[in-house]
Amino acid sequence: MIRLSLTSAFLAATMATYAQQHQALTVKDYEQAERMLSYNTEPLVDHNGVVPNWLPDGRFWYRVLTAQGSEFILVNPAKGTRAAAFDQQKLATALSAATGQQYTAAMLPFQSFSFAADGKSIIFHTDGKQWKCDLQSYACSQDNGTAVMASNAVRPGGRRGPVPTGNAVVSPDGKRAAFIKADNLWVRDLSSGKETQLTTDGIKDFGYATDNAGWSSSDRPVLRWSHDSRKIATFKQDQRNVGEMYLVTTNVGTPTLKAWKYPLPGDSVIAMIHRVIIDVDNAKVINIQAAPDPHRASLSDDISSSGTFDDVDWSDDNTQLAFLSTSRDHKQEKLRIADAGTGAVREVLEETVATQFESGQGAINWRYLKASNEIIWYSERDNWGHLYLFDATTGKLKNQITQGDWVVTKVIKVDEKNRQLYFMANGREPGNPYFTHFYKTGFDGKGLTLLTPEAGIHQVSLAPASDYFIDTYSQPDVAPVTVLRNMSGKLAVNLEKADLSRLTATGWKAPKPFSVKAHDGKTEIYGMLFTPTQLDPQKKYPVIDYIYPGPQGGSIAGNWYFSPSRGDHQALAELGFIVVILEGTSNPLRSKSFHDMSYGNMAENTLPDQIGGIRQLAAQYEYMDTTRIGIWGHSGGGFATAAAMFRYPDFFKVGISESGNHENRNYEDDWGERYNGLVANSDYAAQANQNYAKNLKGKLMLAHGMMDNNVPPYNTLLVVEALEKANKDYDLVIFPNSPHGYGAFGPYMMRRRWDYFVRNLLSAEPPKEYELKAKADPRNMPGRE
Repeated sequence: MIRLSLTSAFLAATMATYAQQHQALTVKDYEQAERMLSYNTEPLVDHNGVVPNWLPDGRFWYRVLTAQGSEFILVNPAKGTRAAAFDQQKLATALSAATGQQYTAAMLPFQSFSFAADGKSIIFHTDGKQWKCDLQSYACSQDNGTAVMASNAVRPGGRRGPVPTGNAVVSPDGKRAAFIKADNLWVRDLSSGKETQLTTDGIKDFGYATDNAGWSSSDRPVLRWSHDSRKIATFKQDQRNVGEMYLVTTNVGTPTLKAWKYPLPGDSVIAMIHRVIIDVDNAKVINIQAAPDPHRASLSDDISSSGTFDDVDWSDDNTQLAFLSTSRDHKQEKLRIADAGTGAVREVLEETVATQFESGQGAINWRYLKASNEIIWYSERDNWGHLYLFDATTGKLKNQITQGDWVVTKVIKVDEKNRQLYFMANGREPGNPYFTHFYKTGFDGKGLTLLTPEAGIHQVSLAPASDYFIDTYSQPDVAPVTVLRNMSGKLAVNLEKADLSRLTATGWKAPKPFSVKAHDGKTEIYGMLFTPTQLDPQKKYPVIDYIYPGPQGGSIAGNWYFSPSRGDHQALAELGFIVVILEGTSNPLRSKSFHDMSYGNMAENTLPDQIGGIRQLAAQYEYMDTTRIGIWGHSGGGFATAAAMFRYPDFFKVGISESGNHENRNYEDDWGERYNGLVANSDYAAQANQNYAKNLKGKLMLAHGMMDNNVPPYNTLLVVEALEKANKDYDLVIFPNSPHGYGAFGPYMMRRRWDYFVRNLLSAEPPKEYELKAKADPRNMPGRE
């Protein structure tokens, strides 16, 4: 009897332990996780953000979302006033009567409007019709007139002018649009529709203004209009002997072969650009008298990343074109100035670095100032990204404009008349070095002034007249505030303060920012921790490490602003995990030495920082179980995830590698050559994941879209083949006709990701085939009752 009792007790304990380790998660558990995704959290944030629509008289209006719906606000900066743009209740009543539909004040059926020329009416579109409502009588009627546009567009990088539309680029005066036809450049008169051919000698793979970086391409021309809309700076791109990439569709019947020029690291031939200036009025091509340049810009090889031709700058009088020539490996930059009439070129300045040169942090920051014959130059020559003033004739340094152990990230405005620079910078103020502030200083480096003193990430938008700016600031755990300031930083109008009350009422909580030491034991690195909203400190939770190693960005990069959802990090935490995102060394927005820590060895992937950081956090938070650690990432994060599973198999037990560039000799030429160096000078094979696949011990899921024109799927298939040769088990998810981000199948991949971690880290069974269903914010839907 005693022996039987002991056996029964043992069996009961074993079964209890098994049940605890193999519990089933329910549909309700997944529903709770789904509540933390952006389409469920963002609609619960009110009074967040301001997108201004500037009026010719210096006022602006914006639409802000509220708990009831939305409000339209009109701001007069000169008077310091903020008020309703119009009486929404009266307009809803009048519009309901005119249309026969029922509308409420907070749910009007439009998100944008224009003031009539006299300012006494507003014009908007709804249900395919244009309406005009008088702001005195509030009578509404259908309108067939032309609305007066209220906004003044500002291009990325702060440069004003027309944004490329479709496959054409509109001139600054709005009268002509340039486009590519049969490898040549044409312009269309937007009033008459007349088309004029500007070039005649373009041929296949040696055409004008071609937009193809291999991993990124379009049918839109890459060019920069002169300020007077009479000239175009562009190039003739030679990719005739560049290697091709191939993808094949999956379908019933004969598949379609997709082929395009896609140079790889180590290729003897890459795309080269022959620079030209085109006199549009006379359809004359002026060859810039310089040798062809590699298809490169100072931030990447996507030479149209700003929406126009990067690293070129027209002089104010349109007689000269300054341009930057970047070497294939990004180690050498040459600033040159061409005569727009003859194409003659003079060398101005040159900078050579040991690793890779950058002209800013996400923005190209050099400027040519012809009136004063000067160059604003960006350099990390003193280990920090700063601005310098050079003489444009002699190429001699006049003075360093900014200096110190902090980083200028983006030039916002150059005031030549008053010799003032306005710019964003990181790390000058105490606290998190990734917090961004707005500053101004003189060209001589004197008078440095902080314009946005509050701690956090500041995002600024200048008025068209550059006399005011809108400033939104926040932190990951501090809600956004939006204000209007003058250019001295003085507060002009309080605009919005985000209200999180409806969000927090659901149990939502912000991630916990933290800092730990990097793998060198000295450098401070930063991250965020996500825990279940119903955290039990007495329990042990498995850990999931989300990774994006850069080195052109990072797991967080500059995204230290408030967000109600960051991917599915909190959703995973709700399922019973601790989620860590850590910005490791070798990423930007710090010093150059910080960014260069893994130059020549991208396979490091910040992994020593991730491991050390998790161990430091686990010593602080006992509920973190370091015997059950998972890792996942997409693209560069997929590369890092597989590297983690193969190189640190005793630390990382479960990995999900999505769309990884596992073999950088099989990924586009620029990225690897920029951060690893040329193939002849760097051991690419030592960094290739397939060469370490035999070390796998844990559970690994690989995923890839078979029509991925960014990271070709052969990267993942090389790892698959290596795992099979090594007789290793793995899991594979294939999206036959999907691109890099899986398109419409993104939610499916997210659900598979949840299931995989639940099964293999929680030892639990997920609900079968749970379906994630995104929902639109009802406040942005047509406002009928």
